[in-house]
Amino acid sequence: MKSKAAVKRIIETLKGIYPDALCSLQYEKDYELLFAVRLSAQCTDERVNKVTPALYQRFPTLESFAKADPKEVGEYIHSCGFYNGKARDIVACAQQLIEKHGGKVPGTMEELTALPGVGRKTANLILGDVFGQEGYVCDTHCIRITGRLGITDGSKDPLQVERQLRQSIPPKESNNFCHRLVLFGRDTCTARSPQCEGCPLAKDCDTAKAAARKK
Repeated sequence: MKSKAAVKRIIETLKGIYPDALCSLQYEKDYELLFAVRLSAQCTDERVNKVTPALYQRFPTLESFAKADPKEVGEYIHSCGFYNGKARDIVACAQQLIEKHGGKVPGTMEELTALPGVGRKTANLILGDVFGQEGYVCDTHCIRITGRLGITDGSKDPLQVERQLRQSIPPKESNNFCHRLVLFGRDTCTARSPQCEGCPLAKDCDTAKAAARKK
């Protein structure tokens, strides 16, 4: 596993590149982030951000979502893909938030993952962004980049990656670290053609070092 010193350098380098570490999904209300993450499954954040303004204008409150016809919700989110299942989850989630949580987004992993369509990735994001708790958001960027860096063992299983990150990344750094990985994964460490030459993390990256040795 990566040394603590190397992990610290990686964290600090990413801070310098992306000081704000903002979530890519746009939202104003807590439950809007919950729904946006559900929409982002198998879809880009950019697409979700284009879809949600009209969706939230049509359904401006949690109560309006709870009373909505999933078919109508589906019409607004059609371009996000898998819209029928996502629409059903959003309506059912709104209903449970009202019935079981007083219209508030809960703040524990157990309560969040009990909601329709909410897994650990979503729950970690909510815990970090909404409640300021530790949040190890293991999306495709995080899984890919931490494996390439050697912070994790290259596992593609989100739960395994989360467990390994909990051993390496300090809790207070976790949420922003994952946000920065998303930005870094789009700018530099892309899925198909990572820009290893000139990469600011190259000196601490297992993959970049291996590539350099082959030259």
